[in-house]
Amino acid sequence: MFMLRCAELGLSAADLGSMSVGMVYDLLIERANDEEKYALKPAPGSMRDFFGGEKIGG
Repeated sequence: MFMLRCAELGLSAADLGSMSVGMVYDLLIERANDEEKYALKPAPGSMRDFFGGEKIGG
């Protein structure tokens, strides 16, 4: 089953040689998230408001 999922992602044997199983699972999860339709979209600045209005990352 794992190799089938790798083939669906277009990963070659050479690609798998430099990747862990966890990396492949992350790619599968991200692909599933790309196809997901979310009902809510965040507004610009909403993360700043969530963290109390302070500058993030600096």
